Amino acid sequence: MEEEVKRKWKQKKPASSSNSSLINTLDDGCLMHIFSFLSPIPDRYNTALVCHRWHYLACHPRLWLRVDRAVKDLSEPGVYPSIEMAVSAARPGDTILISAGGNHVASNIQINKPLCLIGGGELPDQTTLLCSRGSDSALEFLSTCKLANLTVKTELGCCLLHRSGRLTIDGCILQCESNPLDYLSCPIVSTAGENEIFSSSVKTDGDGVHVSQTRIEGGAKAVLTKGDLALHRVRVIYSRAYVYFWFDVEHK
Repeated sequence: MEEEVKRKWKQKKPASSSNSSLINTLDDGCLMHIFSFLSPIPDRYNTALVCHRWHYLACHPRLWLRVDRAVKDLSEPGVYPSIEMAVSAARPGDTILISAGGNHVASNIQINKPLCLIGGGELPDQTTLLCSRGSDSALEFLSTCKLANLTVKTELGCCLLHRSGRLTIDGCILQCESNPLDYLSCPIVSTAGENEIFSSSVKTDGDGVHVSQTRIEGGAKAVLTKGDLALHRVRVIYSRAYVYFWFDVEHK
């Protein structure tokens, strides 16, 4: 009986090994297309750890762009020294990975195509976008976008200016610096409800902001809305040192 079980196991083992390697028979273009459906972090990141080939494909510039202030070789594809340059070069649907360490300057950067901006550190405070004084905002959104694992700091003005589209903010830190004029600053400003500014061809029912597990600090108020936008499904968790927010900004 024992010998029969061993014989069956030996017969099944090659088939199992063969099935596990079927995905490696796909060409690079097909495999890269499959990887594009994975969330950049952690799924696509973990995929890059499987083998050298998967690392090359998972980190290919076609799947995401990188912002690295220390880059010296500007001819390297998919790597840019500033966020503004990466946004300008990105195609709709691209993911931009912003390197951790130091401050990345972000002042009045307008994003009018669907993009995902992700911090490259383990924690959001390891990747900081700093808005210079005198700027209206660090980032201005006119399309459906996502921010994740980032810290955005501003002294005056707002961290994020939402004009239209669906903006998702996940696991970030939005911080307005304390100063005598902090009543003029606000971490999030959404004007998607203003018909006077944006025509009906731009404004859609999907306009809104979704915030999850995000620290919001400083400013006159956490969110400033205009038009018929209002806060919905607000949840707050108080930790020993910080306050984390979950909420949606949608049309009434």
